[in-house]
Amino acid sequence: MPSPASSTATASDKAERYADTRRRIDALLDGPTDWVSAMATVACELHHSFDHYDWTGFYRAVSDDELLVGPYQGPHGCLHIDVDQGVCGAAARTRETQLWPDVSKAPDHIACQSSTQSEIVVPVLTPDDALLAVLDVDSDTLGAFDPTDREHLEALCRDLGEQFGDTELRR
Repeated sequence: MPSPASSTATASDKAERYADTRRRIDALLDGPTDWVSAMATVACELHHSFDHYDWTGFYRAVSDDELLVGPYQGPHGCLHIDVDQGVCGAAARTRETQLWPDVSKAPDHIACQSSTQSEIVVPVLTPDDALLAVLDVDSDTLGAFDPTDREHLEALCRDLGEQFGDTELRR
């Protein structure tokens, strides 16, 4: 496996790294698998593909008001997030990607790790707009995420929502 991409990589290099990572994810998720295994696989593959990913994981939608930490890679995350709080909550509420180059500018950022400087959170939605989870990626580097990250992570989360849209998660 190639070495992780640098946060200073060109957009073209980063897009190529995402394409390679996506091919691995798609191959690993080809065939029957459950949602928790899929989240663990995606978090692992993404986290080890990009050196600017310092925390990579999912917060599962367990009710309309609550997100619980799911499979992740990196230091401890918050165990519970109310959907009316933080960057993850904003992504869950608005059903839109949240990209913060500097989390200190986010109005109600929850500092699960004090080292986090930038963050991108992408909702995972079923075709009928039900929230399955949010994919949260934190970096200890300011401005680590850009439109290339957004484009590729949104495509991945859209496909996950379609693939696992009929999964019974709220247990």
